Amino acid sequence: MSVASPHALFDLSGKVALVTGGSRGLGLEMVRAFARAGADVVIASRKTEACEAAAAEVRSLGRKALAYGAHVGAWDGLEGLVDAAYGAFGRIDILVNNAGMSPLAPSSREVSEALFDKVVAVNFKGPFRLTALIGDRMAKGRGGAVVNISSTGAIRPHPRFAAYAGAKAALNALTHAFAQEYAPAVRVNAIMAGPFLTDIAKAWPEEQRSRAHNALGRPGLPHEIVTAALYLVSPSSSFTTGSVIEVSGGTL
Repeated sequence: MSVASPHALFDLSGKVALVTGGSRGLGLEMVRAFARAGADVVIASRKTEACEAAAAEVRSLGRKALAYGAHVGAWDGLEGLVDAAYGAFGRIDILVNNAGMSPLAPSSREVSEALFDKVVAVNFKGPFRLTALIGDRMAKGRGGAVVNISSTGAIRPHPRFAAYAGAKAALNALTHAFAQEYAPAVRVNAIMAGPFLTDIAKAWPEEQRSRAHNALGRPGLPHEIVTAALYLVSPSSSFTTGSVIEVSGGTL
């Protein structure tokens, strides 16, 4: 049996992808990769202007794009995002729940209820609701692939980001649950990301930007998320579902 070329393995021609938090960081890298692989892309984040800039980049690659300003933690607002995506393209084949937030706190005692609720809403409630809305349509239609962007914080929690770690651990559990609920037409997986030099890393101390407590001894570069993402959303991973794949440089 012949082996397909790398391009054919990751070919997304004719697919429509929706990426939350898609206007910067890891989300933008995935948006670019999906467009280069042939997909049209819906880019959602809170800042519409940033979504528009990312959409313009997708169009420059010869693909169609929809920019949509949305707060993924707002339960009632997500139906508008889904309706807009289906209205523009008629379907969604790929959903990437990438939007997240990871504020640090001096102690758990000093975390306010408002901050706790916001962290859980963005990192867990939003992906739950969006996957339920889109996964149900996928399962009843042509199928699809969902990828949740989790964090190694889920398995290596720290008191300064306990709420975030808990939300990401819940997202890992959600990945397994939805993989069962929407099988066999929909595959649901997660990428458990380690430290990456995205926009948020600009506030890190220089030592933290150049070194990391992992096997490779460094943070990841944003483009290093792309291959795992392409694998999970492409037909090449047809026997992979309910999996949490670690892309972390080797968690210690």
